[in-house]
Amino acid sequence: MTAIHQFVAGFANGDAITNESRALRALFHSWGCESDIFSETRRILPELRREARDVANYPAAARPDDVLLLHLSIGSTVNDVFSALPGRKAILYHNITPPGYFRLVQPETDRALAHGRDQLRQLAGVASVNLAVSPFNAREMIALGYRDVRVFPLFIEFGRLAEPPDRKILREFDDDLVNVLFVGRCAPNKKIEDAIEAFRCFHRFVEPRSRFVHVGSFVGTERYQHLLAAQARESGVRQIHFAGTVTQPALNAFYRSARVFLCMSEHEGFCIPILEAMASGVPVMAYAAAAVPDTMDGAGILFREKNYELIAEMMGRVARDAAFRAAVVEGQNERVRRYRARDLAAELRQHLAPILRGN
Repeated sequence: MTAIHQFVAGFANGDAITNESRALRALFHSWGCESDIFSETRRILPELRREARDVANYPAAARPDDVLLLHLSIGSTVNDVFSALPGRKAILYHNITPPGYFRLVQPETDRALAHGRDQLRQLAGVASVNLAVSPFNAREMIALGYRDVRVFPLFIEFGRLAEPPDRKILREFDDDLVNVLFVGRCAPNKKIEDAIEAFRCFHRFVEPRSRFVHVGSFVGTERYQHLLAAQARESGVRQIHFAGTVTQPALNAFYRSARVFLCMSEHEGFCIPILEAMASGVPVMAYAAAAVPDTMDGAGILFREKNYELIAEMMGRVARDAAFRAAVVEGQNERVRRYRARDLAAELRQHLAPILRGN
């Protein structure tokens, strides 16, 4: 029986790569393949250690006919282990954030990202199949010497967005205020401080009856979150909320109560929340950086300058102009329809065909 094993830098609930590896494992099982997920034990959430295995135990059991898939996203011992293993190899590149964003707020992550960038260069030529989750990522791989790079986007469980929303959140946030939402890990590259400043202009000059909500984990980036909280206090705007990590029903409630999704991030390898917001009927406004234009794919509203006053004015139009809002949402619905129409399982099988043949 063919084995298709995955290698990840970490394994934790709420993590996009963890979710992707779980979805792929289920897919590989449906193909009749053995499939395990390997990481460093210290990087596996304790309650999930029955789901993922210690990468240190794999080399002794490695078989040359195994298919190995590395999710590349940060510097990790897993990347070095993968490089040295026998087997038929594929890399799925999720992108590695430029380390400078973390230098002042999280030096350990800064070093891990810099190490990951070095490993990214060293891994060119190691795998027979090279995949990237966005065209932006593919271009980066090609520039570093990777050959025949194919784009394979992330699996998104749109069905989870249809689950009943948290009623308590709806009671608190689904009111007469205009909610401006951003969903994403509390990380410096997300430039949440820029979203807060744009919202401050919106709240002061366009729509005083408004609030900003950020949903996303700040575990490990507490220093950055404290800076954001200080900025919020100094802005003089009381309606700025940091929800942290939330359940799926709570997330659905925040999407349902939002009037605008605002993304000011300067570096994304894909950005799943953009498509989640679109699927939830929330107009998306986003800064055109890194993979964001790829993910938007002609839908929503892209801007190429961080002119806070103009962004605030556009937020007001999106919130108030029913015809304009409907046109934006319809364009987004079409984007989501295109995405959902793709047979990603068949696409992946085709991409992996060169290393699956003969099994």
